[in-house]
Amino acid sequence: MDFKISKTFIKNILLAAIAIALTMCKSSPTPEWHAVNQALIKEHNLTVRELSGLPENNIESNLEAGQVKSLDQLNSIDLYPGVNATVFWGTGTMVSMLQLEPNAQIPEETLPADRFVFVLEGSVDQLINGSLVNLISKKREAQDGTHSGTPRTDFVYLEKGSKSAVTAGASGAKLLEVYSPFRLDYLEKAGVSDLPTEMKDVTNIQKPNVEPNEVYDLYDFQLTELAPGAYSRLVWGKNTQLSFISMEPGSVFPHHIHPEEQMMMVFRGECDEILLDTEQKMTPGSAVVIPGNMVHGAKMSDMGADALDIFWPVRTDYMEKEQARMTAYRAIIPESSKPELLVDGTKTKPALTFSEGPKWMNGKIYFSNMYFDQNWGADPSKSSTVELSPDGTYKNITQGKMQTNGLYPYKNGNLLVCDMMGHRVVEMTPTGQVVRVVVDKYDGKPIDGPNDIITDAKGGIYFTDPQFTMEAEKFQPGRAVYYVSPEGNVTRLTEPNEFAMPNGIVLSPDGKTLYINNCYDDESWFPVNSEKDNYIWAYDVNEDGTISNGRQFAKLFLTDNVLDRKGKSSSADGMAIDKMGNLYVATYYGVQIFNDKGAYVGMINLPSFPVSLCFGDTDMKTLYIVSYSKVYKIRTNMEGYVNYL
Repeated sequence: MDFKISKTFIKNILLAAIAIALTMCKSSPTPEWHAVNQALIKEHNLTVRELSGLPENNIESNLEAGQVKSLDQLNSIDLYPGVNATVFWGTGTMVSMLQLEPNAQIPEETLPADRFVFVLEGSVDQLINGSLVNLISKKREAQDGTHSGTPRTDFVYLEKGSKSAVTAGASGAKLLEVYSPFRLDYLEKAGVSDLPTEMKDVTNIQKPNVEPNEVYDLYDFQLTELAPGAYSRLVWGKNTQLSFISMEPGSVFPHHIHPEEQMMMVFRGECDEILLDTEQKMTPGSAVVIPGNMVHGAKMSDMGADALDIFWPVRTDYMEKEQARMTAYRAIIPESSKPELLVDGTKTKPALTFSEGPKWMNGKIYFSNMYFDQNWGADPSKSSTVELSPDGTYKNITQGKMQTNGLYPYKNGNLLVCDMMGHRVVEMTPTGQVVRVVVDKYDGKPIDGPNDIITDAKGGIYFTDPQFTMEAEKFQPGRAVYYVSPEGNVTRLTEPNEFAMPNGIVLSPDGKTLYINNCYDDESWFPVNSEKDNYIWAYDVNEDGTISNGRQFAKLFLTDNVLDRKGKSSSADGMAIDKMGNLYVATYYGVQIFNDKGAYVGMINLPSFPVSLCFGDTDMKTLYIVSYSKVYKIRTNMEGYVNYL
């Protein structure tokens, strides 16, 4: 009897041990890559952190950890008639790429999880708070002489329990959905079996940086620097974080780890993703899941890469970086300030085509209304110079005489005017009367196309000449920057073609530093390449007005189409400066703002490429921004600086 009891006891102990072992293997098996990962953590001296409060739903990802996979390799599923989905998931976040045929519908439903939806192509009517709201996507338009539309990506954050329905527009739509936790119905349609009855969510939730049920344009979100060469638009909900990241060409991100799970999907460009002890190429449409604390990094190609990183749960270090970026930006642009359309020159008379060179003087904005055709063919007979009141009313002060460009306040309430196609700089009254020719020659030959202009405190004049004129043969040996002394002596400050296209120019408020930007560079279609690239350059100003000690001051962001062709063109044009030394630069991307040390502060997004800008109003705290046929304004916290002689 004692033998039987002992035998049964031992048998029960063994069965219990086996059960415990099986349970442990099922709930937290040691992955095959764990040993390699541990060795790499030690090799690179990385610190492991663990997160608590994460649910275990025991649903295996359809992406293998640390293995890059093309989304084309995943099975697509038909959700509804005309609605096709490619779905992938990690541990806590699910991504669904939806393709909707024209007018296809997703019926009304109660959302089983928090949902972000981004319109990547086309348009949809999305049910929000009981009403259908139109969400759209717009691609960037190629820049030409008559228009240049900037991109737009509408999105909305809907919480679990919200009512949702979608109807595609007449051209269909492509949507990016991000759910956390998973949608069980999507998993079931994807063929996953043994699903739980409900999905567990994280317990340590965060405060989202977007409001539920509010439509946003992704391009209105500021670029936050996450690492050198990596800037991201960050959006997060209660349990997951989306990082729309742009990584500069040639940038390298060394081996690192973080406790949050990461899913990565590439939109543009390519990179070699470092995953454990391998390097795997990622191109548009490829994705990977990186478990928490897996060693990884990246090496960018010469086109850089734009990608979406999805973190589960939310990375608090990224929250802090984004909040620091917004604090710096809001110190200049208050939260209540948005760009306001002041003038639409396609609807008012006289018509506006390509607005340039605005300056505030005597309670008015003066700017050039340049005429170009779509291929940048100029026509002075169709151009004018405009006087604009702050209420939006305006009139021509000259018409059909000159194709003027940059303007600057001068003496006795007059204006210095770059008569670009007339190959001269003139002094002009506010009524449009030319008083005198300031400069029209250098070294005995005509100047080509004066573009932007400023004065110093002594009465000297700086101007750029990018030779953007219609003549095939140029008068001067190359593009350059010039200085006209108060006595009228003209000096060429930069070597011919030292800049590929010198454009915007501005002085610091103390007059000690001259800033010059470079509009185009490294382009197959442009006749000059230089070493100036996509930078604003700073120079010390000498006593005689000449410059020295040229140095890179600020690096301008490049747009996706420029990066794809491996160019360095920022399309940097007009610049403005405030009394604190913050610099505002009109570029193809938007109005880029830098502090007096050259550090990036933020960007003002507009519906079209901003060409130039100036401060105005009685307190000099309103930025007026010209953009082709449009004039916008936005209030700031800063007082603009203009050198009124």
